[in-house]
Amino acid sequence: MKIVCIGDSLTYGYGVYSDECWVKLLHKSLNIEIINKGVNGDTTAGILSRSHKDILELKPSHVILMAGTNDILLNYPVNNIIDNIKFLLKEIKDNNITPILALQPPIIGELAEIYWDKYISYSKANEHLFEYIRKINSFACENNINIINFYDSFIKIKDIVNLYSDGIHPNSEGHKLMIQTVIQSNISGIYQ
Repeated sequence: MKIVCIGDSLTYGYGVYSDECWVKLLHKSLNIEIINKGVNGDTTAGILSRSHKDILELKPSHVILMAGTNDILLNYPVNNIIDNIKFLLKEIKDNNITPILALQPPIIGELAEIYWDKYISYSKANEHLFEYIRKINSFACENNINIINFYDSFIKIKDIVNLYSDGIHPNSEGHKLMIQTVIQSNISGIYQ
């Protein structure tokens, strides 16, 4: 078994030591080959452009795909993001690889305004993120695609602010919650 985790900074592990990133914690938990193909600042279009090299050529058995937060922060249309994710999921499936869709954590606007661009409407970004998650979650369920729902895990936490370094990226505590979420998702074929 080989897993490619592809996405943006939330997959890369921006803001935490590499040993604290959920992808590295997953590797420690499973002790199988896991390749982190998270790229800081990447969009769904960027992932599409590198999917052949970063997914197909590596011939993984599974792909964990999590993307769209940067698209949302750049105010790209939600339906375009969904179309890109659907295309990626189809491409993965068509190449006999098991896709797993990860739904990213919410954005904490009051923190993001301090550390990032204060002119972005983070409340509007969260509305778009929620719309994306609702629609893509429904698509994944209809198409029997396994889901890791980081979004729901995070919003259940009372002091959610304590899980972030900057309102967008989870800190080490956030990454601990992420690996717990992966384990609790009990994806067949990964966790027996």
